[in-house]
Amino acid sequence: MARVLRSCIQSMLKLANSVIGMAGLAMILYSAWMIRVWQRQMGELPFGHDSDYPSPWFIYTFLGLGVMFCVITCLGHVAAETANGCCLYLYMVFVVLLIMLEAAVTVDVFLNQDWEKDFPKDPSGYFDQFKNFIRSNYEMCKWVGLSLVSVQGLSLLLAMILKALGPHQYYDSDDEYAPDRVPLLKNAPPHFVVVDQGYAHGPKNESWIK
Repeated sequence: MARVLRSCIQSMLKLANSVIGMAGLAMILYSAWMIRVWQRQMGELPFGHDSDYPSPWFIYTFLGLGVMFCVITCLGHVAAETANGCCLYLYMVFVVLLIMLEAAVTVDVFLNQDWEKDFPKDPSGYFDQFKNFIRSNYEMCKWVGLSLVSVQGLSLLLAMILKALGPHQYYDSDDEYAPDRVPLLKNAPPHFVVVDQGYAHGPKNESWIK
């Protein structure tokens, strides 16, 4: 029963991690598109240290979040497959940090009227485009955000349950089967040694045969 429950939780954790991974891949693809547009407009990549333009922090942030989502997904798949305690602890720490970061940004946006001043000016202009897109599609973005946070919370809960169930039992102890083997050894028939009579010559060999 515990093995079936563990397998179900592992499958659910992998499914929830896949949703987080798809979100991370979408963020990386969007970041790659922004980098391409920046290079086309400015004639250089946004990662140069000797650039004459301010650093497009929004592109960096979006790309970093996408990579973080993918790393958490990979770690979650490894933790779900192996049910290793160390991997599960590390996965839960990453998920908790991610949820705390999202909660801090959400609280700052909703409770602080001048929240835009907390962010530096974005030279690429994509931050303003992102804000306008969220404002024009607020209901859709709200449900997408709530769904993503819910999946992250579900992943954390499943990881905690999997940690409580413990690792796989790949083999059983030999002590459990020792009582079953002892009667078989006791009731085993005697073994006879057959010796070729051609080699039995002399008093020493006759005593050895007896």
